[in-house]
Amino acid sequence: MGARVTIQDIADELGISRNTVSKAINNTGILADATRDKVLKKAVEMGYKQFSYVTAAASGSSVLSVPAPKEKNEIAVFLTNFVGGNHFAMVMLDKFQKELASLGYSLTMHRILAEEQDGMKLPASFSRERTAGILCIEMFHYEYDQMLCSLGLPILFVDAPVTCLKEPLRADILCMDNQSGIGSFLGEMARRGKTRIGFIGEAMHCLSFFERYMAYRNAMYLTGLGCPEEYCIIRNKEGIRNPSSEEYQEYLAESFQRLPQLPEVFLCANDFVALDALQVLKKSGYSVPEDVWLCGFDDSPESKIVTPTLTTIHIHSQIMGFSAVNLLMSRINEPSLNYRTVHTETDLIYRESTED
Repeated sequence: MGARVTIQDIADELGISRNTVSKAINNTGILADATRDKVLKKAVEMGYKQFSYVTAAASGSSVLSVPAPKEKNEIAVFLTNFVGGNHFAMVMLDKFQKELASLGYSLTMHRILAEEQDGMKLPASFSRERTAGILCIEMFHYEYDQMLCSLGLPILFVDAPVTCLKEPLRADILCMDNQSGIGSFLGEMARRGKTRIGFIGEAMHCLSFFERYMAYRNAMYLTGLGCPEEYCIIRNKEGIRNPSSEEYQEYLAESFQRLPQLPEVFLCANDFVALDALQVLKKSGYSVPEDVWLCGFDDSPESKIVTPTLTTIHIHSQIMGFSAVNLLMSRINEPSLNYRTVHTETDLIYRESTED
């Protein structure tokens, strides 16, 4: 048997950097299609880790193909709430399942109850013996996630708990780009003369919310506006783990009453936070966009039909599903890879809530 082909071997053969080859093989970062195709073709030609590449008919892109072993051909999806048709994860999961089926894997869904998380218990429906990898969608219980990482199975988190000041999770993480759109939005607000800009959203709820809050703080600093703490509504009602919309609106109403002055703009952690804020503002006698502008995140279907329509940041759910397959399959085939956090692109969309 010949020597094992490495990423560096492929890079040397093509005369390009090792980093470029790694991006092409793992479908991370930004590369020209021609460069990615050239790398993948050379990888197949040289027999790199016995990977083969097939064309995904629906997307026209290359997806990493690892034949599913007969004894372990299930991918388990863990989530705490079943996603509805309006949730970005529904489209992502649909793409994820289609790509997996083409590789010979089946999908099993497992809802993790609060008592199972608190008790560090795996769901009774889960079969470790048949499972090749686990996809965790919006699993924000840090200790439970650490327990999952100790199982010795390939794991991919789509969004994750906030781990700053804690040991990072030993797993791959997939998120949407939570910074670029916010930076562009706040830069535009500054150019339009807006100086009082606030943030609404439970900052420590999850990694995405935390990244969006930090993107807000960084952009405010870079535009020279500082970061007015009194305009940051970043917590929740005391003692409530997962508030209902009504409970969160009560919290917002109390928070708005304490404001010394209403900001000119509120950036919200997602569209549903923005919709709750919109309802509370209307009940308090304020009008959007006449009295205050709102921006959400997700580009949910509701953002297009609410009055006024909501300025927001669009998530490419199918790209996330495609990236999830590539990340999980490469981890299954090569468990020794360094852990990766990948962000997929997003797009800022202006609508009526900012007078656009």
